[in-house]
Amino acid sequence: KLSINAFDYNCHLDLIKLLRQEGELVKLRRARQKMSELFPLTEEIWLDWLKDEIKMATESSEREKVYELFERAVKDYICPEIWLEYAQYSIGGIGQEGGIEKVRSIFERALTAVGLHVTKGTALWEAYREFENAILETAQPAPGSIPSPEQQQVLCSQLEKIHTLFRRQLGIPLLDMEASYAEYEEWSEEPIPETTIKNYKKALQQLEKCKPYEEALLGAETPKLAEYQAYIDFEMKAGDPARIQLIYERALAENCLVPDLWARYNQYLDRQLKVKELVLSAHDRAVRNCPWTVGLWIRYLLAMERHRVEHSIISEMFEKALNAGFIQATDYVEIWQAYLDYLRRRVDFTQDSSKELEELRSAFARAVEYLKQEVEERFSESGDPSCTIMQNWARVEARLCNNMQKARELWDNIMTKGNAKYANMWLEYYNLERAHGDTQHCRKALHRAVQCTSDYPEHVCEVLLTLERIEGTLEDWDAAVQKTENRLARVNEQRAKAAEKEAALAKQEEERAEQRKQARAEKKASKKAKKTRIGDKRKADEDDEGEWGQEEGFQFHQPELPSKRHRGEGDGVLPEEDMEVETGLFGRSENPDGPAIPKEKASTSRKDIPKVLHDSSKDKVTVFVSNLAYTMAEPEAKLRELFGSCGEVVEIRAVFNNKGTFRGYCYVQFKEEEAARQALALDRTAVEGRPMFVSPCVDKNKNPDFKVFRYSTTLEKHKLFISGLPFSCTKEELEEVCKAHGNVKDIRLVTNRAGKPKGLAYVEYENEAQASQAVLKMDGLAVKDHVIKVMISNPPLRRLPEPGRKVGASLPLPRHAFGARGKGRTQLSMMPRALQRQSNPVAKAENGMVQNSPAMSSDPPAEPKKMSNADFAKMLLKK
Repeated sequence: KLSINAFDYNCHLDLIKLLRQEGELVKLRRARQKMSELFPLTEEIWLDWLKDEIKMATESSEREKVYELFERAVKDYICPEIWLEYAQYSIGGIGQEGGIEKVRSIFERALTAVGLHVTKGTALWEAYREFENAILETAQPAPGSIPSPEQQQVLCSQLEKIHTLFRRQLGIPLLDMEASYAEYEEWSEEPIPETTIKNYKKALQQLEKCKPYEEALLGAETPKLAEYQAYIDFEMKAGDPARIQLIYERALAENCLVPDLWARYNQYLDRQLKVKELVLSAHDRAVRNCPWTVGLWIRYLLAMERHRVEHSIISEMFEKALNAGFIQATDYVEIWQAYLDYLRRRVDFTQDSSKELEELRSAFARAVEYLKQEVEERFSESGDPSCTIMQNWARVEARLCNNMQKARELWDNIMTKGNAKYANMWLEYYNLERAHGDTQHCRKALHRAVQCTSDYPEHVCEVLLTLERIEGTLEDWDAAVQKTENRLARVNEQRAKAAEKEAALAKQEEERAEQRKQARAEKKASKKAKKTRIGDKRKADEDDEGEWGQEEGFQFHQPELPSKRHRGEGDGVLPEEDMEVETGLFGRSENPDGPAIPKEKASTSRKDIPKVLHDSSKDKVTVFVSNLAYTMAEPEAKLRELFGSCGEVVEIRAVFNNKGTFRGYCYVQFKEEEAARQALALDRTAVEGRPMFVSPCVDKNKNPDFKVFRYSTTLEKHKLFISGLPFSCTKEELEEVCKAHGNVKDIRLVTNRAGKPKGLAYVEYENEAQASQAVLKMDGLAVKDHVIKVMISNPPLRRLPEPGRKVGASLPLPRHAFGARGKGRTQLSMMPRALQRQSNPVAKAENGMVQNSPAMSSDPPAEPKKMSNADFAKMLLKK
């Protein structure tokens, strides 16, 4: 498996575990080495490795290799246990030359790294003191002998070292520091200095401030991100750089795969500490832990440039970034842009030619080729549809190198990649030509723009006319006017044809709707006739009155269509009066499978059931429950039992139609607001085979934009979207398939309103690495003879502007401005009035009215057709 995918973290762990069980020490060492080259190792993996190597290290040369291994281990994460193991191992070499000083050096480095650790730092301080006490014992003279002056000096020096350790420790807020103070009092033959007592009391006060955060971490469940962030914020206010760095390191030791945490830590080091070794080490560990996050690689390159790292090392790091396996095509564009910016800053553009300039041009060319060959093949998209890298290259050539010929070649290439239809692309080229080229090429670019632009041709036409008005000859002006008029005429003709096509489609839709309406009417009439034959015979002398009563009964009993719930609207709540009107037009008040209600009973229920107006003042203690079965018997009792666990229920107001049939939704009012919030957790609970929708109670007349959408609509790199699942696949079966590739936090099977599966699912993993691994392993997998498709969850954005829409262009109309099937009710132009007057003069009709042309709502109207009195009369008669 590792020969296929060397970045399979779990596979490395499995291989190491198997080799350790089999006792294959040589292969085990090689496997650990390979894993450490790709990933930072956790504390447990390092300790196992170190203990195995310590057992085998007998000679001095082998001990040196263990020292080297310890040095690598303490760089991956700040772990007190590894530092303590390192210091204790070094004591074993105390007999060698300089052994004592080496042990002290390791202890001092350990105190610098983790001596401030509130919960684990005490063990390191005590180990250091025990070592110094052992040295003191060896320096004591033999019993009964008088120490020489040299021995006395060594004794005094050693005693002072221990005193200093006690005083340093008591000035740091650590757990059980009271016991350390008592130990110092007992050990010291002299009274404790006032300065030490003062520092001790100050540290105690600081410890009391830290304790709530330590207790929160102790009681929290993994990953403890919120608790660590609160602790970090507390230390940031205190402003001690060493303590801030330590709490960041503690958080990262438990959350090494959280890119945002690494990004915040690196930002702090970059802006505050600015120590080269610390900064670059943290950046290196960040990209090793989260290699799929392009932002961390970009920050690393910037930090290396900031600290004057050699160019060859920066280039090597960039090559590693390209092989990191980013999730999106746009990530490769970003990393290339960051590297090209770095290369551009190295160039001295006062020289006509230099090694750095040639390297920059070569990198631009390689970037374009890389995105075309590597990225497009992998993602089936370029990631750079607007050719931003080529645009930047053209700007560099034009502005910094004065090479407009190369810039024009690049822009020709950009336009051939599908960008010629966008006005903003032509105007970007025109502005570059305007600033660094000549008028002739500006004119040529605008003439091509007028011919090719399809989104905003009026705009480029106006720019061309403005250019000729200021700089052109009469011949240039005439040519521009003729070109723009011909182009706009063709555009208006195309828009008119498109409008006619849409009108024809709308007419066909209206005809189909009318046919469906007639079919429904005939079906209702046949059902009514059938009921009349079965029902009681009417008296002959009551025929006239009976016909009227029958018609009235038909209107009262006509079956209604099921209420259509628009996407994104079901979570809000309309006032009950509005709901009754809406459901009366579009909703079903009668369940065909349920028991029929006699007319007499229906009539009685219509009169007897009082209409209760919705009280919006109680919205905070009320939830809206919908998507319930119409056949539910005694919904109030059923829901009271269901929601009783959330808190005291004051009232359950089920909504019925005039015939007394339950309409599938109700209001549940609680006594406390907290109970209403807890009730929201019951959303999507299955009730009689249907998922029940529970949402906040909000008056949508007062809050029309209110929506409750509980699921993200943005890219979630730790979550997968799976399609093609068999409808019979259960959550447990899918979890069994997915958990082989990582820790599954949640699985959501997508269902329709009736609770039936749709063959889709969202699977949330613990981190991005596991999700990426699962995509590679599960995409194309067969589940119950169904081949599934697996991808990173990235729901499409809603109502995005059309491709090529110019920034600042008109936004889509609000929802209420659209007619049937999303077509605009009006055909108003969204172009500025100035452009309309110049390109399409408004014609006045004979009757003093102007008729809008049937153009698209985002395009300017065509020139209106004049109507005669006869035409106007025909139009009215036709209506």
